[in-house]
Amino acid sequence: MKTKILSVMMLIAFISTAQKKNGTVYIEHPSIEIVNQFVKASVAGDRSKMASYLSEDFKAYNGTTDRASDKGMDKEAFLNNQMVYHDNLDYYSIEPFPNSYPDAIEYKKDNPNGTVWVQTWDLIKGVHKTTGVKIDAASHRLYTVNKDDKITMLIYYKNGEVIDEIRSSFSDRKNGTIYNHHDFINTTRKMMYALENKDMDKVYGFYDKDARFVDSSSPEFKSISLEEQKVIDKQIMNTFDIASIDMVGYPDYLHYEMGDAHVVQSWWNINLVRKSDKKTITVPIHYQMYFNKDGKITQETAYYNPKLLE
Repeated sequence: MKTKILSVMMLIAFISTAQKKNGTVYIEHPSIEIVNQFVKASVAGDRSKMASYLSEDFKAYNGTTDRASDKGMDKEAFLNNQMVYHDNLDYYSIEPFPNSYPDAIEYKKDNPNGTVWVQTWDLIKGVHKTTGVKIDAASHRLYTVNKDDKITMLIYYKNGEVIDEIRSSFSDRKNGTIYNHHDFINTTRKMMYALENKDMDKVYGFYDKDARFVDSSSPEFKSISLEEQKVIDKQIMNTFDIASIDMVGYPDYLHYEMGDAHVVQSWWNINLVRKSDKKTITVPIHYQMYFNKDGKITQETAYYNPKLLE
């Protein structure tokens, strides 16, 4: 027993000595207000006011760069960068990320000048005026504020994919080929007319065994399995007779270069007769079907008005 007590006391002593404070974290601090005012000026496009919050030797760094020799942006380059956002985005805003708030940190060690670090978690929003690309991107920023209440450094972390999309959108680029005759289109027609003739074994033979199905009326476009879809199909067949299925226009097969996707989109009128009262119902429906290279349907999304079936 004595040995156990000594062991516990030694563990407590070890934990206590392993912890050492190195400063203070503030939820309210003058440096946070300085950063907030700087961000407000940035969104407003007030270049002179932005500049007033930055020290002359200010530097901004991309925290995700892979260039070890990156020297960052100086004050003028950074101000130009901030004006690009203001001048090129409609509905531009920077707001705190949901359930987050900024921190001000005063470190004790290696901080003779009393520098305060302010860290923020932000959402940058806007719509690019030329390309229509929507920005709704998370960003993390680390600011340093000196004793003169000037921001001396900014390190920013952000996802650059949306900026890449904006750059790419300034030029035309093909992304594959559209076909109006193709074996995948033939498969789609054969499947739909097998459905018209209630040949369900043939219908399901066109699908991959791991195919997923999405109903446009389902919450969050939740997908279901082939077996789950069979249950729904049976419920519909028990309630309605299929009088006929009419193709509207013609199907398109899109072979996308990006992602090498094989998609057939088609439009149909499914003419039903409700068994209970013989009411005739026409359901316009749009399908998007993804095919694998073996010619099997791997994913199907159906767009229609479910209220027509009530």
